[in-house]
Amino acid sequence: MISFLHATVQAGTALLLATLGEIITQKVGHLNLGVEGMMLMGAVMGFMVGYNTADPIMAVFTAAIAGAIGALIYAFLTVTLKANQEVTGLTLTTFGAGFATFVGDKLVGFKLPGEINHFFRQISLPVVGDIPVIGDILFNQNIYVYMSYIIVILLGILLYKTNIGLNLRMIGENAGAADASGINVLKYKYAFIMLGGALCGLGGGYLSLVYVPVWQEGVTAGMGWIAVALVIFSLWNPYRAIGGAYFFGGLSIIGFRLQKYSLPISIYFLDMLPYLATIIVLIFMSLKKSKENKPPKELSRAYFREER
Repeated sequence: MISFLHATVQAGTALLLATLGEIITQKVGHLNLGVEGMMLMGAVMGFMVGYNTADPIMAVFTAAIAGAIGALIYAFLTVTLKANQEVTGLTLTTFGAGFATFVGDKLVGFKLPGEINHFFRQISLPVVGDIPVIGDILFNQNIYVYMSYIIVILLGILLYKTNIGLNLRMIGENAGAADASGINVLKYKYAFIMLGGALCGLGGGYLSLVYVPVWQEGVTAGMGWIAVALVIFSLWNPYRAIGGAYFFGGLSIIGFRLQKYSLPISIYFLDMLPYLATIIVLIFMSLKKSKENKPPKELSRAYFREER
């Protein structure tokens, strides 16, 4: 069981990073359905730089930048040009998939240099790594997983303990009131949409640099769509996103774990479980009416300053 939970954390890390990125984006009032595309852009660029330079820091940084650039395209279309957010996000997903295929075509089957694999090896943290059970599951991981822990904490502090986070949430609830109070709405929207894209790129980079360190087509396997659903599951809260991401991460690997027991269950059915669970969660959350479950009021609505 400990081994399974340990693997669950690894499988859920990409989902966690992408979910955090979409939470930040939706908090500022934008529904970006291009998570899958930004993850793919981060995955292919991170892998390409890691393969050619053997520099893990540069590879991770490039993955984040690639996701941020994808988000910048989305921000320009939806914030400046007031384009439809859902359609723009879907287009970004298509663009990201095509971009990954174009760039990664010559990298299929290539393995990362040993320096990258060594840098992302499992490291047991002093003191906390010696805690029974919890230490093995959470603190005997690679540096990318530890980075995701830190990002969750920083986003939680940013959203709920700082004036910047207060302004961000105010824009998501009432952009006109935020603008009238002197907050630069457009600046906030651009900054946090791009930050959200960078986190999605990091999620994709985790897949290609750590989880599947061999480039293959469609490495994200629909995780971007699950991440969008996880935002609702986590109620737009970074801390709640941890549980959701690891739960779905566990579902994604349960098929591999059960194969050795020769159970009379189709492997394809087990592979379908994360997506089936996503549908069930969305139905459940839509039926559960409460103030806490509501998304930001300005979500998906273009902001026209003249209408405030």
